[in-house]
Amino acid sequence: MTQTNFPDQGSLELPMTSDANMAALIVRTIQGDQTTLGVLFDRYAAMVHRTALRLTMSPDEADDVVQDVFIGLPEALRHYREHGTFESWLRAIAIRVALMRLRAARSRENIRPSVDVPPLGAHEQQHADRMTLAVALARLSEEHRTVFMLKVVEGFSHDEISTQLGIRRGTSEVRLYRAIR
Repeated sequence: MTQTNFPDQGSLELPMTSDANMAALIVRTIQGDQTTLGVLFDRYAAMVHRTALRLTMSPDEADDVVQDVFIGLPEALRHYREHGTFESWLRAIAIRVALMRLRAARSRENIRPSVDVPPLGAHEQQHADRMTLAVALARLSEEHRTVFMLKVVEGFSHDEISTQLGIRRGTSEVRLYRAIR
């Protein structure tokens, strides 16, 4: 298994981006400037990877999502409208790509994603709790796990989840209830 190490957003030594600078980065990326695409990758790849990992539960799949997102970013940016933050827009793209990959994998093989369970160490109870949560999440259906991760971990509202997944708000609420139960 090849593990890609993405930069931690907190450790980046890139200057803060003003709205004008971000707009310039976007325009240059749309025009095919690989340097600006690299800047966006350096800033946002770790966030995209974390989001994808939460949904796919597979580091390899999360790596593939990151690759797919950034390969398609110049084209996707042509449709970018400044509603909310760039980061939230990019996270929504990552969620869509991760869900498409999950659906494609399910239609090909109908298998469960792999779960890497952290090893037990000095804080055995904490690790045991994480392991129990990881096993519980792996047992959920894709639909329930996706709503759980989007609501509880990512902090999306039920309205945002319903728009993102193309379901009714009530369906999102029911899936969350069943996932928690």
